[in-house]
Amino acid sequence: MDYFRPTDLKDAVDWLADNDARIAAGCTDIYPAEAGPSLGGAVLDITAIAGLRGISEEADHWRLGGATTWTDIIRADLPPAFDGLKQAAREVGSVQIQNAGTIGGNICNASPAADGVPCLLTLDAEIEVTSKTGRRRLALDEFLLGPRETALKPGEILSAIVIPKSAASGHSAFVKLGARKYLVISIAMVAVRLTEAGGKIETAAVAVGACSAKAQRNADVERELIGQPWDAELAAEISDELVASSLNPITDTRAEAGYRSHAAAELVRRAVRAVVA
Repeated sequence: MDYFRPTDLKDAVDWLADNDARIAAGCTDIYPAEAGPSLGGAVLDITAIAGLRGISEEADHWRLGGATTWTDIIRADLPPAFDGLKQAAREVGSVQIQNAGTIGGNICNASPAADGVPCLLTLDAEIEVTSKTGRRRLALDEFLLGPRETALKPGEILSAIVIPKSAASGHSAFVKLGARKYLVISIAMVAVRLTEAGGKIETAAVAVGACSAKAQRNADVERELIGQPWDAELAAEISDELVASSLNPITDTRAEAGYRSHAAAELVRRAVRAVVA
């Protein structure tokens, strides 16, 4: 078969083990990248597998199915630590795109400007992949290898994103800069998650996207924030140089490298102010 739409994950991975096929979910990235009017080659359509869609709370983690849509995330009842992810979901294309596009597809597309990735990095997300031989988990940073490149092996499906309860605490924010307000690919974007204890920042998670080969956490900024007073004024102390220390922006049609670096620093300051407020 050139096209298979199973209703069970086991059937999907069994078929995928014997077929060199592309995996299709929301298709918001696959179709625009196709030169012709239809998808070439074999296609595994996972949209009918109910177990791959939805958000559930387990004893020690939150589980987001790989085929969970952005609209599902926006509507879900989640702790404040997920507010940044919800904000990013609202920035992904139009409402129609949010209804179709999936968080798993956003990750597997492996764009440096994938809106969901910085937020998931601040949540210490792990990626669960399933194949005919079983399941394995790896950190999101390990799953993303570079532009359009992941650690997904032949025969594997991204079945879920797992968020440990230890990272689902505190408050978060997502800030994005583009050439216009809506329907835009990021020039730079930032996600921040902070926890507070005794009027001070107890833990900090800061991630920057679209300014390196893949979105990444900024340990220098995180160290600077921990122990500081829970006060919006501290954002002014975050320098461009501190943020730029872990970035490697490029110059392209959307922005020059220097501008990207400066913009990322300003977005970090805005996101910190938003979380503290």
